[in-house]
Amino acid sequence: MPGAGKSTVTRLVAEQLPRSARLGGDEFNQLIVNGFVFALGEPADEAARQVELLHRNLCAVANNFIDAGFTPLIDAMVASRERLDFFLDLLAPREVLFIILAPGPDTCRHRNKTRNPADHFDFDNYETLESTMKHAFGHLGWWLDTSSQTPTQTATQILTEAPHRARVN
Repeated sequence: MPGAGKSTVTRLVAEQLPRSARLGGDEFNQLIVNGFVFALGEPADEAARQVELLHRNLCAVANNFIDAGFTPLIDAMVASRERLDFFLDLLAPREVLFIILAPGPDTCRHRNKTRNPADHFDFDNYETLESTMKHAFGHLGWWLDTSSQTPTQTATQILTEAPHRARVN
């Protein structure tokens, strides 16, 4: 969810690994100079096509980094089981750790409102998104409640526990 801490935490985790790359979905989307359609934008079929393109690009670059001995951290919204399966297929046979930062709607809403205006995301459908994600993923991956943690604490916990708690394949 917007404000969960994806960008901040993936950067902090990447900084602690000896060979790592942070692949940000937002940054990949900025590669489109003309014709960009936001994931929830119109026309919906073009938005869906661009989300698929984004996910293909993220996974292709992640695979290249893995093959070169780096650990890629993908910072992207994966809102359905179908999208996760798409990622897993594109990354196969490589191991994938799937972490859902889940501080809850109230915390995400507060963080999003108080972040730098340039990073603010106009969104207020947190409860529906949380419900959709819980339905889609259930107990898959690692649901990490970060509501009472700093980003540094979250990154440290991920580095320590993810290999044992976040496996999906």
